[in-house]
Amino acid sequence: MSRPGGTVRSGAALSRRRAILAAALIAAAPVALLAALAAGSARIEPHQWWQVLLGGGTAAERDIVWALRAPRAAAAFVSGGLLAAAGTILQVLLRNPLADPYLLGISGGAAVGALLGMLVGTAVPLEAGAFAGAALAVALVFLIGRRGAGFEPYRLTLAGVAIASGAGAVVTLILSVAAPDQLHGMLFWLNGDLSGAADPGAPALVLAAGCALGMALGADFDALTLGPEKAATLGVAVVRTQWLATGCAVACTVAAVLLAGTLGFVGLVVPHLVRLAGFRRHVALLPLAVVAGGTLVTIADTVARTAAAPVELPAGAILALLGVPFLVALIARMR
Repeated sequence: MSRPGGTVRSGAALSRRRAILAAALIAAAPVALLAALAAGSARIEPHQWWQVLLGGGTAAERDIVWALRAPRAAAAFVSGGLLAAAGTILQVLLRNPLADPYLLGISGGAAVGALLGMLVGTAVPLEAGAFAGAALAVALVFLIGRRGAGFEPYRLTLAGVAIASGAGAVVTLILSVAAPDQLHGMLFWLNGDLSGAADPGAPALVLAAGCALGMALGADFDALTLGPEKAATLGVAVVRTQWLATGCAVACTVAAVLLAGTLGFVGLVVPHLVRLAGFRRHVALLPLAVVAGGTLVTIADTVARTAAAPVELPAGAILALLGVPFLVALIARMR
């Protein structure tokens, strides 16, 4: 029989462990961002780089660091945080450990819209096409998957898989008829491309709002992990929470896709890694997943643009190479 003192000591040790892991996750973010500012095809000596950070250096060095690398690093961090937030919410909402932001067909719809925009040229801006495609996919999924006032996770998941499959077929057709000079840009966008990432200010606002809403609903999310019936007995407004959570996840996913193209594995793997670190209450899980997702994408993008410089690799391919071993390890740990 365990003694009360031993239980208290083990609880304190667990709290210390969680605090150390949370501090490590948070500290990794500025390290990854600084590495993104320091690394690149144009070499800047360490002492010159620090001068640039402090406002010194030449005009060319300041342009390289602050006009080229800093916006891209910020876009990478924001897109990773958006995908991690969406994945965390969807895994609770759909009660599916393999749910990720692209399960609802959002990525497929955005890909169809963006590639159609590339196919017809400047007549349709890429962002507008991607947004229209994502909105249409979401509308179709919820038209099919809703049931009464709310929706059934199983129906929603099947509807998302169906829409994603149809969008994949349309993407294949577009790639088949595209001109050779258009294929490179299309393939890069489909594999995650941060080279042309726009100002991440608006997506960052979406991330902040989504994270705030998710943390406010943290206790409701904790209850939903027990199932909607038990959550209702605990006083959770299940239908309202489902729709708020769905809107939050969809907004985060669309913002990430518009910013960086299609980046896989982030929303699937990162929430599980944070849970394995001992954070299961969503008031802590969600913000830590956002930080971890942003850090992961920042690292992947830095590797993508420096590993074979001056040739740039797709960030999505680097993420897949990093994500597959983690996913295999997660599967091996499942009981």
